[in-house]
Amino acid sequence: MTDQNNATIGFDTLGLPENLLSALTAIGFTSATAIQSQTIPPLLAGKDVLGEAQTGTGKTAAFGLPALAQIDTSIRKPQLMVLAPTRELAMQVSEAIESFGKNIKGLRVATLYGGQSYGPQFQQLERGAQVVVGTPGRLMDHLRRKSLKLDSLSFCVLDEADEMLNMGFLEDIQWILDHLPETTQMALFSATMPPAIRKIANRFLKDPEHIKIAAVKKAKANINQFAWKVSGINKMTALERIAEVVDYDAMIIFVRTRNDTVDVAEKLERAGYPAMALNGDMNQAQRERCIEQMKSGKSSILVATDVVARGLDIPRISLVINYDLPGDNEAYVHRIGRTGRAGREGTSISFVRPREMYSLRHYERLTSGKVEMYELPSIQEIGKTRIERTRNEIATIAQEKDIASMREIIEKMAEESELSMLDLAAALLYQKQLKQPLQPKEDPKPRRESRDRNERGNRDGRRDNRRDARGEGRGNRGEGRGNDRPRKPKAVRNDVDWQTYRLEVGKDHGARPGDIVGAIANEISLDSSYIGQINLHEKHSFVQLPKGMPTDSFKRLKGVRVRRQPLAISASDAPIQSQCPPRKDRSQRHN
Repeated sequence: MTDQNNATIGFDTLGLPENLLSALTAIGFTSATAIQSQTIPPLLAGKDVLGEAQTGTGKTAAFGLPALAQIDTSIRKPQLMVLAPTRELAMQVSEAIESFGKNIKGLRVATLYGGQSYGPQFQQLERGAQVVVGTPGRLMDHLRRKSLKLDSLSFCVLDEADEMLNMGFLEDIQWILDHLPETTQMALFSATMPPAIRKIANRFLKDPEHIKIAAVKKAKANINQFAWKVSGINKMTALERIAEVVDYDAMIIFVRTRNDTVDVAEKLERAGYPAMALNGDMNQAQRERCIEQMKSGKSSILVATDVVARGLDIPRISLVINYDLPGDNEAYVHRIGRTGRAGREGTSISFVRPREMYSLRHYERLTSGKVEMYELPSIQEIGKTRIERTRNEIATIAQEKDIASMREIIEKMAEESELSMLDLAAALLYQKQLKQPLQPKEDPKPRRESRDRNERGNRDGRRDNRRDARGEGRGNRGEGRGNDRPRKPKAVRNDVDWQTYRLEVGKDHGARPGDIVGAIANEISLDSSYIGQINLHEKHSFVQLPKGMPTDSFKRLKGVRVRRQPLAISASDAPIQSQCPPRKDRSQRHN
């Protein structure tokens, strides 16, 4: 077993082909990390690998590069398959592999995850994707449908294996691995090695090379961390407002995909804030020019993805915006580390949707810091800033430009129109500010204040508990009239990527939907509107929750009791049906 953090070495010494080396150079990868330098050679030699390393150490390149080196693009069937625990990580891995393989002619990558319709995924597979990256549940679906065939698979990777274990995917993983050809080369990566992961390694890996990279403690940077809860206005409007009002030297905005870098940069440009996109589609010369403009001060806003921003060192970056949250928590540390460099003070602001609020606890733990809630600049602040900026612009023109001829024109216009000089100046100023009003309109108010929803949810949870104790209330009276009679389903949110979970509590234990909602909402501070359909069976239940539940929340829910029964929550592929009485959406009860 290798257990060392050796100095980084050049990728050109690891035996990788030239087309991969040129792609790495183009995206700014100059030297290999410890996990990469120790993992790539044995994988190139055809050995199985058991990698033990923290998230953010460069594992995607560690397995992606040697796997790509063995891809035969003349075979239009899956040859590399990567299992990832969440949709976000699957997308991130896919984009990284596409960046590494940009010079491999005919390479196709398919990303398979829940929450997306099957149509586009069928098309990706039918076009002959040689690389498949996906979450366990959706990979199982495609295998059952026979839209994914593994007869040509030569390389399989389990990424973040311990995270998949914590999310209840153990049986799913074993089911998928049982469908691999006997000759498939395996790589398993995990931050920790619990017994269940070792059991999988012993069963499916053949005499693996065990590579362990010790976690490196990072010095705490001087970074003020903030989070804005997305509500009322959209993220693009919030970004424009920050760019206009907040004082910063240079800003980097992190988004999820390459397309997003271009989209956000173009929208900022149209709003009057020059921005540059930095992504894996750019060649080395374009990338260097982009970074040089940031370093020299010619540009001050950069929109980038995680892959290309690794190791980016621009000391004048004073503000980091997480427009989209990263796919894993360690990536957050790398992102905000782009500011607060060289002893300077930095600021990070994360745009967090209500269902993502739980991530803040993980960020605080990883950074040993506090994430404060951020209030966007108010309409009054924006108006004050715009008026001050306009005043300065006009004063500068009056002082530095020859405006004598303009004065004569204004005087003549006033004389002919019988308008005062003040009225003419006001009219000109009005025309100037039409595109960007000096007195902007008030923000739209959210249809429901989050605080009110939470308070109502908590009150309803307490009310349900009181009813349980008394054995009365509408819920119990309904049981006497046939509680299993189907009713009109509640409206399901269409902005949530749902995952079905199994709970080991059901009708035989006296459980009702309200019990489950209250237990989950109170234990992990999850707004009740983000708890989907619930099916009650005799001895178990199914519930829909947002996909990508963090490890600590999952562990806490395992021990929560409803009607004295532990939930023992686990991920499930069972379909949610409308056979049981749907719970009422308490967040709308008094609307």
